[in-house]
Amino acid sequence: MTVDDTDLVEGPLHGVRVVELGVWVAGPAVAAVMADWGADVVKVESPHGDPMRYTSQVGDTGINPPFEMDNRGKRSVVLDVSTDAGRAALDRLLADADVFVTNLRPTTLAEWSLDPESLTERFPRLVVATLTGYGERGPHRDRPSYDIGGFWARSGAADAHSVNGEPPLLRGAYGDHTTSMALVAGINAALVARGRTGRGRHVATSLLRTGMYVVGQDVTYLQRIGRWFPFGRTEATNVLFNCYRTSDDRWLWLLALQPDRHWPNLAVAVERPEWLADERYETHAVRREHNDELRGELDAIFATRTLAEWGEILDDAGMWWEPVLTVEEAVAQEQAQAMNVLVSVDGPDGPMVSAASPIDFDGHSRMQARGVPALGEHSREVLRELGYTDAEIDDLT
Repeated sequence: MTVDDTDLVEGPLHGVRVVELGVWVAGPAVAAVMADWGADVVKVESPHGDPMRYTSQVGDTGINPPFEMDNRGKRSVVLDVSTDAGRAALDRLLADADVFVTNLRPTTLAEWSLDPESLTERFPRLVVATLTGYGERGPHRDRPSYDIGGFWARSGAADAHSVNGEPPLLRGAYGDHTTSMALVAGINAALVARGRTGRGRHVATSLLRTGMYVVGQDVTYLQRIGRWFPFGRTEATNVLFNCYRTSDDRWLWLLALQPDRHWPNLAVAVERPEWLADERYETHAVRREHNDELRGELDAIFATRTLAEWGEILDDAGMWWEPVLTVEEAVAQEQAQAMNVLVSVDGPDGPMVSAASPIDFDGHSRMQARGVPALGEHSREVLRELGYTDAEIDDLT
């Protein structure tokens, strides 16, 4: 698999200093993307470390792919910010920082005077970026959450994707990474604004807010016409925008969002030219009246050949479609290789290959060379930069 390991270029965030006080996935993922883009990111951890360090390890190897993905490119500093000395050291870090990223709950931040109001008063140029489960206001502002809760369950997305009344499980960090990219965009907008005004600002999002944006078509249907449309394979009213099982037990997806435009191509591909003269199938509006019947016929037809065979037939007919790939197939496909969907950095046991953040700059996906930090690996280095003596560092750490 091709990995983006070319010579590093100066990223667009080169010179931007980011301090992260984050745990688990969503907050650290924000800072990891900014590190990919060239920012100098200092990850502040408690003496026990980010709990994600210990949650997803594989067997006895100690390898932790999820933690490695969301913490590459950072420097790790151990500070106990529940103490006055720890918070004083964090303030020194923030005095020279451009961005502070955290996904701690509002009540915890307020207890430590790290809430946005306190920080922007002490550091007017600082962009304060907060990511919560349910937002900065309302009855659930301090409710604990993971992305299954805020992004998936409470947003309506899980129900909208339910099959036979049973909500599916979301893959790990699906909502965390979606939400983190939203916050990265907000942070960079705030940095642009600071370039004009000289002042930072508070940027916030939540798992709930992003989840409801992702399911926003349904939300907007509900607001505009008073209902939304459950959408399963058997409920879909456009048989040309649906998935079908092939003879080798694989799936393909037809992508004819303009069904009348693509209907002749499909009729040719499935060797049913007589459908073009069939009054039941004359237009999409008419086909919808015979939706179940037509889908049944297509089910039977697609079950007669393999995925590879159908791929050639559909391509030759000019039909828009895609195969439903496994994760292994998706990673190995030529298109993914061409687009450098993987990056390599130094891991704790050698080179680590991981998913790249989804933006390229001048063809590059990563703009700095730091790997995955051990807990507190850079404490002495960073604290010396802040003017602490070795004796003071020993007392602090």
